[in-house]
Amino acid sequence: MSKVKESVSVTLLITLFETKIMGLFSSIFKKQADKSKAGGMEDYMTLVRVYFQATLAANLGITNLAMLPDLRTYKTTLRIPTQNNKLGLGEKSHCRKMLKELYKTDDDFFKEIDASIRRNCHKLQDVQVYLVQFQNFTQDLMMLMGNLMKFKLRLPSFFKKAIYTMTQRTINDIFNKNDFSDAGVLKTVGSIRQYNKRLGFSQKWVTDFVFQVVMLAKKEPRPEEKNK
Repeated sequence: MSKVKESVSVTLLITLFETKIMGLFSSIFKKQADKSKAGGMEDYMTLVRVYFQATLAANLGITNLAMLPDLRTYKTTLRIPTQNNKLGLGEKSHCRKMLKELYKTDDDFFKEIDASIRRNCHKLQDVQVYLVQFQNFTQDLMMLMGNLMKFKLRLPSFFKKAIYTMTQRTINDIFNKNDFSDAGVLKTVGSIRQYNKRLGFSQKWVTDFVFQVVMLAKKEPRPEEKNK
């Protein structure tokens, strides 16, 4: 009975990971993107979730695909065979390849995710705590970045280097600056630092992650454009 409750609880947390962990982004996985160009923000966010879930499955020996919704859709849609009778191995490798091809994601990005999960998830029960921490970290981070960068985010996409530099500086402020005048900002900064102390991501990892999301979001059509 306890194992059933544990399984349901983990499934609910991973569902929460689907809908909230990445802020306000959609969790619908579409067909494999055209390899001649990068997919959209939805595809990127889903691939990141798939990589997390595949790593969790491989590390913890999870065999129930119902517990890993994004991984299940990814595996069945692209017909990825199970490698060495262990869920997660082949899917993780395939997902990693797609992220590298579509978004030029570097090896350090994956290494830090692997290290974070390895450090925090030693048994099935750890998954719940980890996903909640990552959810809160990501949600607070994206909201605060929007607040701190404000009009800077309106720069055209061709100012790529400038946007990256501004993102890098803002992330550095979040991790190191202590004289924010706004009490709400200071409180959120404190929460982000505490979460990341447990998760163990470097400032570069956080910068690259936020920058990728920002650049893809800039390419998304505006609501009025979608309705035309």
